[in-house]
Order: sequence, then C-alpha cells, then structure tokens
Amino acid sequence: MFQKLGLGVAAGAVLMASIVSANAQTAMKFALDWKFEGTSAPYFVALDKGYYKAEGLDVTIDSGPGSVAGIARVAAGTYPIGFFDINSLARFRDQNPDKDVKSVMMVYDRPAFAIVSTAKSNINTPKDLEGKVLGAPAADGAFAQWKIFVKENKIDDSKVKIENVGFPVREPMLADGKVDAITGFAYSSYFNMLSRGLAEKDIKVMLMSDHGIVLYGNALMVNPDFAKANPKAVAGFVRATIKGIADSYKDPEAAIKSVMKRNETADEKVELARLKMSLKDNFVTPWVKENGIGDIDTKRMSDAIDQIAITYEFKNAKPKPADLFTTDYLPPLDQRKF
Repeated sequence: MFQKLGLGVAAGAVLMASIVSANAQTAMKFALDWKFEGTSAPYFVALDKGYYKAEGLDVTIDSGPGSVAGIARVAAGTYPIGFFDINSLARFRDQNPDKDVKSVMMVYDRPAFAIVSTAKSNINTPKDLEGKVLGAPAADGAFAQWKIFVKENKIDDSKVKIENVGFPVREPMLADGKVDAITGFAYSSYFNMLSRGLAEKDIKVMLMSDHGIVLYGNALMVNPDFAKANPKAVAGFVRATIKGIADSYKDPEAAIKSVMKRNETADEKVELARLKMSLKDNFVTPWVKENGIGDIDTKRMSDAIDQIAITYEFKNAKPKPADLFTTDYLPPLDQRKF
C-alpha cells in the first residue's frame, strides 16, 4: 500500500514537473525569408532534433515574403526573430530610425547575389556583360547591387541593356535566349534553369562576391523589445540554430529529410543539391571555417556599408557596424567552430 502510494506520488511529481516545464517554454515565431527549401534545412533540423526545445523554446517556423520585406514584420513584433538581408536592414533603419532592429547572428557570410547566364551568351567575366541584355526584376535583391558590381568591375553600364522582367519569367527568358543574363540568387536561379531542361554545363553562375562585392548576406535579426525582455531566449535560439547548421553541414543527406517532411511536393534531389550549394557558398565559407560561424569582421562590415552607400543615399548618418550587428547573443567561439 505504502509502496503504491509512493509510486503514485512520484508519478504525480513527474507529471507536475512536465507541466511546469511545458509552461516554461518561451514561444517564438520565426520567419524565414522564403519558402521551405533546401536552404532552410538547418532550422528544421534544430527543430526536429529538439535543439530549440532544449533551450526552453517553443519555435514555430513560417515561410517568408523575401529577404527584404520581412524586416518590417520583425520591427513590428509580428515575428520576434527572422532571417533577412542585413544590407536591406541598413536601409530600413535609415528610413525607420526609431526601429532598433539588429542582427544577432550572421548566417550567410557570403550573399547568394549572382549573375546567371548560359554558355551560348559567352559571358565569362563581368566586362563581358557589355553589349548584352541583362534581365533583372526591379525588386530583385541581387539587382539591387548592380551599381556596386558595375563600379568594382569598371563596367560601362551604358553598354548593358537592362530589361525589367518579372520573377516568374526571369529564368524562362534566359533559357529561351530572350535575355543574355539575369540577376538572381545563385541557389535559386541555377536550379530554376535546370528545371527548364538546361544541362549543368550550359548554366554559368557568376557570384558577385567573387568580383568585388564585400557585402554580407542574410542574418538572424530580432525585435528589440523581445530581445530586451527575453535575452536568454534569443541566445538560446542562436545556439540551437548553430547546432542545426553544424549537423546539416556534417550530413546534408539526413538534414534534407527535415525539409521534405514539410514540403512533400519538392524534388528531394534538387533541394539536397541546393542545400549543398548554399552550405559551400554561403553558410560555411573559408572565413567561417577559420573564425567560426555567426560573427562578422568589423572592417569588412564597414566596407560593406560604404558599398551600400553606392546604391542607396542615406538620409541620416551612415550606420556603423554596431548599429546593424551585435555579438551579445553569440556563444563562445569553441561552440561556433565546426
């Protein structure tokens, strides 16, 4: 009898502890920049392996409207944390000086901004764009860097015809030869071209970061009120995300399964290839291997801000790196090196 009573009390204590633990979870809605694709695998890995939960977080991951538009959602508090373009954050803060949104972890050490062409266009260097037709959606994040690309590579842009094309027809127009090249995100445009039936050898990707662009890419950025009230939650999210990236880097074949569970209509082979491309070109660059993921080089960020000023006229004083990025929520270096 006493033994049974003791077991009952113990079971009740475990149940109460689990209820308290569940109640202690901090709810966090996380906004991606785009759809559930290969590049989003690290976050779903962190979710599926319980890394967020272990940090006391109840994370919900939503798709996003693009690497620029979502910043306003974080600023408004609709999402406490999101994954968006840090260059666009510089412009957003200049236009909204009362919104103290900051990046807390650099995810894409190199951006995916690219010029994509076909072999028959014979574009091998930036200068080869002279005399060509470049298809570029006006709102494209890669095209936003065109003036920097022109300046750094001494392109005579009067010799390049810019054709404003819609996102849905950008790759089809290139595949059909209606434009000679397009601007886009490498890991999107490349695979869109493959889906049009082009062979790998016929698709040429010129990363802008290989040709003078020192800009960073997408980063985790947080709502300032949420960060102030929940600093441990923000640090925990960063820590768990780093684990998700590390696991994805070590075993992308396993990581892509976490995406496919949530996007069953996607092509697993394509999404795996997309993940591998982004891990190599954006997430885990040589600098990241040497210095760990998540941080920035302050001198490079200063230079990047100078480049942003080529494409955007700041109404207020140019921001400093500390206005856009803080290391307050990053774990120690030994937890950030792969």
